[in-house]
Amino acid sequence: MGSAVRPWRGPAPLRARWLLLSRLFQPRNLQAGGEAAADGELSCRSQRLMLQAGLIHPSSPGCFHYLPPAVRAMEKLVRVVDEEMREVAGQKLSMPSLSPEELWSASGRWDRMGTELFRLRDRHGKSYCLGPTHEEVVTELVAAQSSLTHKQLPLRLYQVSRKFRDEPKPRFGLLRSREFYMKDMYTFDASEEAARRTYSELCGAYGSLLGRLGLPFVQVQAAAGNIGGSMSHEFQLPADIGEDKLVLCPEGHFAANVETLSREQTSCPTCGGKLTRTRGIEVGHTFYLGTKYSAVSNAVFYSPENKPLLAEMGCYGLGITRILAASIEVLSTEDSIRWPSLIAPYQLCFIPPKRGSREEEEEGAALLERVYDDVAEALPHLAGDSVLDDRTQLTIGKRLKDANKLGYPFVVIAGKRVCEDPPVFEVWNQNSGEVLFLSKEGVIELLSKVQVP
Repeated sequence: MGSAVRPWRGPAPLRARWLLLSRLFQPRNLQAGGEAAADGELSCRSQRLMLQAGLIHPSSPGCFHYLPPAVRAMEKLVRVVDEEMREVAGQKLSMPSLSPEELWSASGRWDRMGTELFRLRDRHGKSYCLGPTHEEVVTELVAAQSSLTHKQLPLRLYQVSRKFRDEPKPRFGLLRSREFYMKDMYTFDASEEAARRTYSELCGAYGSLLGRLGLPFVQVQAAAGNIGGSMSHEFQLPADIGEDKLVLCPEGHFAANVETLSREQTSCPTCGGKLTRTRGIEVGHTFYLGTKYSAVSNAVFYSPENKPLLAEMGCYGLGITRILAASIEVLSTEDSIRWPSLIAPYQLCFIPPKRGSREEEEEGAALLERVYDDVAEALPHLAGDSVLDDRTQLTIGKRLKDANKLGYPFVVIAGKRVCEDPPVFEVWNQNSGEVLFLSKEGVIELLSKVQVP
């Protein structure tokens, strides 16, 4: 973690509250070049940057340790997802990762999924899989509720959990891995019309979420694949390394994954305009399932006439860890991470003067400490989101370069003007590239606009 760092001074009660960069478990390798990933695996920008920044560490092919900063970003993203799911009356639950063979055999997917399923047997010889999705499991859960009535519908159940898929060639870090986090929602409605309304609402919620993150997404017609159903859409982030080929109408009238087209299509079916081609990273997928799964498990509800009817279903996946990587892929430069501001692991980095500098001798470090504490007091939501770069054996320029690579949205520096009366601090807005010179009060006013989920 670099050369030895002199213990940071300051009153003990305050020191205990400071997040010192030297104490964070974030094994950085910021001087690394564009080397390929381990085991000859193809690399991409997000994978390279996440490894260099100490966000992830490889464990085995397609599996990674999520290190503390990545977990912070993921937890923030999940909080934003929870907010959007509450807006559409989602109820959060947690289902087992181990799923019994008989459920998957009943739906036909035990055989159809082939080697993509991680399969195992317990000591009694009973077969299970590690769930890549949970359609069978959630439908069985709802089917077990024998007194479900139309008054309890629509039912919108979701979870955020680890999923498993035996990828033949894991690549691109978290974009194509064997173990990953996903938000999956399963909906149950009383009629096809109601289920299609739910479908529209959920697509709107996904658009709202990606919009809040500032991600340039497109919603495209998609194939239903192994999950099935009669209607499906993907939410894609256009990117050169994307695995999906897309066609888009420049006017926004039509968008599709090319695998849904039966022939070469060059013009928009709505306006006749020439379609453009691009590649995309899929971060969300929605399916209208009808009664495909409810019929297998006999997931019924009772109508106003007290007749048992099969529930109309939909399922809605959102790749949590894939969104983290895809965000970095599309927003970052080749050597510096840029986060959606809302989910950056830390919002602020404070950089005090170099040890032995004139700014330190004139109490620049103490002045910055006070700003750190005053921000925490005035803006409590940022108290746990501020890092103090205590590597004062390094120049401000070196630490600013590191902060730029790590992608803190804001960096507050005790530079040359900290010696003025009143002191002036240098504030870098990393996402806009703007540099401001502000008093302590100005710093607090600027940061009061920062949102943390």
